[in-house]
Amino acid sequence: MNIISINISNIEQEHICCAIGTDKENINRASVKKNWMKERFKDGLVFKRFDERGKVFIEYMPIEKVWKPIIGKNYMAINCLWVSGKFKGKRLSTKLLSECINDAKKCNMDGVAVVTSTTVKPFLTDKKFYLYNGFKVVDTAPPYFELLTLKFNSAATNPKFSKNAKQGTCPNKNGFTFIYSHQCPFMEDYVALLSDIIKKKNVPVEIKLLKTHKEAQKLGSPFGTLGIYYNGKIKLHELMTQPRFEEFVDELIH
Repeated sequence: MNIISINISNIEQEHICCAIGTDKENINRASVKKNWMKERFKDGLVFKRFDERGKVFIEYMPIEKVWKPIIGKNYMAINCLWVSGKFKGKRLSTKLLSECINDAKKCNMDGVAVVTSTTVKPFLTDKKFYLYNGFKVVDTAPPYFELLTLKFNSAATNPKFSKNAKQGTCPNKNGFTFIYSHQCPFMEDYVALLSDIIKKKNVPVEIKLLKTHKEAQKLGSPFGTLGIYYNGKIKLHELMTQPRFEEFVDELIH
């Protein structure tokens, strides 16, 4: 297995791991993600995967342009590191992380930053993996997010979560708010499905698509690609099945 880089020259020919189905739905999802990536390459986005058909990839970019509410300078920020299914247990995560670390060092950066959680959560790489590889917790944000760094320069200033992220808030204080980006190809479809559940309960819902990294750094959830808020407070970052999400909503509003 070899690691390949997805860039502007090959993105149309290569799959991007997240949405690899050949049905119309997944083709559309992959197109949304690829369009987002094309605009981000100029900001230093890096996407690397093993030359296999599956979810075994890493995505990262300079922290100054990252689509997360993180304030920092001269760090590489990991968007996503995902190794699933038959690829687990082969130290592929470590090899992908090494790619990011090596690239950050080549760019004379002060370290690598990543968002994880206090306990194992869906769509977030287990904190233990990063701790094992030398990362340390430098900041926290509600309800369960943690910011970790691997520093190359001990004198460098640690990055931190933004004010809104530290408070766990969004501007809309009435009902539900979905704040998401096209960094994940699944968000558009799932936000539409989940928001329909809320609308049927006659509860106000606002949907905001983040269009720039500045918006994401100001308004986004620490997860980056999705934040679900209720009455202005963040409650969830993960995608759920419709029945499970309906239970979650009922618990909040009753």
